[in-house]
Amino acid sequence: MMSIKRFALGVGIGVVAGYFLRPSLEAEKVSPEKALKEVKKTVSSTHAISGSWIHMIPETVERENVRVEVYRGGISTTTESGTVQFEFLADTKTGTLLELKAA
Repeated sequence: MMSIKRFALGVGIGVVAGYFLRPSLEAEKVSPEKALKEVKKTVSSTHAISGSWIHMIPETVERENVRVEVYRGGISTTTESGTVQFEFLADTKTGTLLELKAA
């Protein structure tokens, strides 16, 4: 009987700790949607955006011997000669555009 009480107490403590720690754990990454919004905001200052997409699952890339967790995505822009596709990498912690290249 005592072990059931200890188990229940352990589960209760785990649930409470998870409840209070969840915001700080989630704050480590911006959502893919927020990252895409930041990238579009940055790119829209120089290009007319006609479409965009982003992978929902982050990936790790190495840049200048540093491993960085990124979201990979793409943007379509409209120019006088037609549609141009770009691929981008955005930092998962800030949503900052790290790389933009023509596809």
